Amino acid sequence: MSPDKDQPIAVVTAFFKAMETLDYDKALKLIAADCEYTNIPMGTVRGPEGVRGVLEPFFAPTLANTFEFLRTGVQGDTVFVERLDRHQLGPERWAELPVAGVVEVRDGQIAVWRDYFDLAMLVRQWPELQAALA
Repeated sequence: MSPDKDQPIAVVTAFFKAMETLDYDKALKLIAADCEYTNIPMGTVRGPEGVRGVLEPFFAPTLANTFEFLRTGVQGDTVFVERLDRHQLGPERWAELPVAGVVEVRDGQIAVWRDYFDLAMLVRQWPELQAALA
């Protein structure tokens, strides 16, 4: 799917679809050069390489990922997304994390992205993360 730059929800959906298969090249084309990405409990990075630097190590141990959009709302260029992120960690092992995200789209690219989630909930399901975060 090639996102319609006039439809912010299409840009956000295309980004997460590319991330389900860890297609970083496709996903990062949708990140603006000056994008500000904040994982509220973790910190802020900027630009496609900053986003890649956070996401690539996080997803490295996963076998599969899904991002289910439970609710969305759009106001102008801002997309609000309530998601259920699921990460397969083993043949029968999944970590599930409710996430609320706010994404601002500018000229067909993600310019601001903030995710809000409970890090402790994720670590309880994925204890190996604790060592990686230390």
